[in-house]
Amino acid sequence: MMDNRRDFLKKTALATAGVAAVGSNAFSAKSYNKIVGANDRVRVGIIGFSNRFRSSLAPSFADHSKNMNFEFMGVSDIWNRRRDEAAAYFKGKDSAASDFIKCRNNDELLDRKDVDAVIISTADFQHALHSVAAIKSGRDVYMEKPFAESLEDAKLCLKTAEASKQIVQVGSQRRSAPNYHAANKFINSGEFGPISMVEMTWNVNQPGRWRLPELTKEIRKEDTDWDRFLMNRPKVAWNPRFYLEYRLFYPYSSGIPGQWMSHQIDTVHWFSGLDAPRSVSANGGVYVWKDGRVNADTFSAVFEYGPFDDPSKAFQVIYSSRMHQAAGDVKEYYYSNAGMINLDTNEITPEGGLQAGPAKAMGMKPNLLPTKKLGEVAKMETGANTGADPMTSLHMLNWMECVRSRKQPNAPARAGFNHAVANIMATRALHTGKRVTWDEKKSDIVVS
Repeated sequence: MMDNRRDFLKKTALATAGVAAVGSNAFSAKSYNKIVGANDRVRVGIIGFSNRFRSSLAPSFADHSKNMNFEFMGVSDIWNRRRDEAAAYFKGKDSAASDFIKCRNNDELLDRKDVDAVIISTADFQHALHSVAAIKSGRDVYMEKPFAESLEDAKLCLKTAEASKQIVQVGSQRRSAPNYHAANKFINSGEFGPISMVEMTWNVNQPGRWRLPELTKEIRKEDTDWDRFLMNRPKVAWNPRFYLEYRLFYPYSSGIPGQWMSHQIDTVHWFSGLDAPRSVSANGGVYVWKDGRVNADTFSAVFEYGPFDDPSKAFQVIYSSRMHQAAGDVKEYYYSNAGMINLDTNEITPEGGLQAGPAKAMGMKPNLLPTKKLGEVAKMETGANTGADPMTSLHMLNWMECVRSRKQPNAPARAGFNHAVANIMATRALHTGKRVTWDEKKSDIVVS
């Protein structure tokens, strides 16, 4: 990530017209003023004052709230402590209304007449159903990923979003990063050649990642609404770890697939134009951080992608992640017969391409990509508290612009549904130890 976020945003504004530009520069002054309500302030409600919201989404919103004339009007959170923290956080901030209100739950927030849109940053399994309620109430939505943690919830959210006129942006922020747009353009120009393999990693060494041991000692059931938290999950006894450390416990989160793989597998769908993997096999478990968690600290999955109507065309995606050894960090490598795209170094190179010697031996011509840069880099931050990283800031801006223009955002509900399908398939493969396939005609997961 670049040292100065604002410098980065100013630079990329010039290179990303139509992707995400700073403030109203995305439109001409004349066209911007033609948009209905362009001069009216957009009042945004916060659904879930999470650590992710506080550390990244709120600062990203603040980057553009003045230029776009957006403000936070209030918060909905079922824990009274979070409501109080939100009010204290926004006191005196330009990005929030002076009459910032606190709601005990989403019903209270969505029943108000002064809410135009919401940003949802709740527990992973809640995103889809919270979005459904907001969309049905007529609000535009920015929802954190993953889109959903069950196929039933994913289908309901997609159906609701696509049947509405609301703007729904899923938090797959790579879709607003200029270097990823450049990679997509290069691949789809045909110059790269058919994708033959993709390798992805996300490695950290963080025993405390997704842990909140002090807060779990402090939270009290009577200060929250446990039944509302559980939503459509099985009714179980109060457990502060499930509430606060949900990313470690299925069925409230899939952990690595929903939190990290969802970002990376989304680019596969985007670049290839394919909506879902044909199949996936997965392995993993809790190998190092034996602290009572259920979700794996080590996870690997192998996907096959290709057109469902043409089995002769295919490529493989190998994904691996570990939480106990950081070597390798975050990597995304796209390969063709002619070379590779390295989205860590942001380079296109002929590395691994077909050289003259082996080609000549088989009566073929060498097949080598040129060496070139993809443009300005927007790096993904992997720390627990990311801050307003450039990708998220540009993605938030794209949502704001689309709320104004009513155009399709960079990561609509369909993109979220597609990454949810891949995540849920991989999770099912991990839990069953079996190969899992996607039935495109029935839109359903099949466990072999």
